[in-house]
Order: sequence, then structure tokens, then C-alpha cells
Amino acid sequence: MDFSIPQPLKMEHDELHEELARAIQASGRTGAAAREVANLLHPHFVREEEFALPPLGLLARVARNEEVSGIADAVAMADRLKSELPQMLAEHQEIVTALGALTSAALEEGQNEHARFAQKLILHARTEEEVLYPARSCLASI
Repeated sequence: MDFSIPQPLKMEHDELHEELARAIQASGRTGAAAREVANLLHPHFVREEEFALPPLGLLARVARNEEVSGIADAVAMADRLKSELPQMLAEHQEIVTALGALTSAALEEGQNEHARFAQKLILHARTEEEVLYPARSCLASI
């Protein structure tokens, strides 16, 4: 396999995990809501980093018409995402619902930085659904 998760995406996932870790340490309902988000988010991120995001590491080379090795592995990952997409999207819905609870708790408890984090993570999920997952599917047609 001659590709990996693009560094900006990996860094974004790592940053989101760090922000979630800070929210988990919060007091009251905010911390409890953040723990629920973590319970849903961690296995989802593991799956994304296993098969949904690595093929995106090939897109720049494909766009430049460069020789690409590992395309069979990328297509296999793309096929796996295609078959598991309904589950991945259902997980997003559960995560976004939990993030709504985190937002509400954080705002009520005056922990605005955790509310901003929750909104940032909701936007991240939308970006995956509207941009990253579809971009990955383009590799399956190569």
C-alpha cells in the first residue's frame, strides 16, 4: 500500500480528539455529554482511519495523472466504505445528536469553548459526508 491518510486530515482528527479530551474533563453535564460523544466517536474514527480516509492520499497523484501504485488496495477500501456507508452515516447521526446535547449542556453551564468544539465537530461530520466520502468514491472508478 503506497498511500496513507493525508496529513491535514490526520492532524484534524488528532486535534478533535484532543479537544474532546479537554471537554471530557469538564464538570457537570458538559463532561458527561462529552464522555457520551467519546463513546460514539472513538470507534467511528478508528473505522474511518482504517478504510475511509487512506484512499484520499492518492487523489493528488490521480489528479496530476501520475503513476499510482496501490490502487487495488484503495479500490478495496473504497468498496468497503461503499458497503458500510449506511452504517457510517448512521453513526454520524448518533454522534451529531450527542454533540447537540454537548452543545446545550456547555452553553447552559457557560463552557462556551466546549460548545464551539461541538459545533466544529458537527461541521467536520458534514465535510466528510459532503466532500470526503464522495471524493473517495471517485477512486473506485479508476
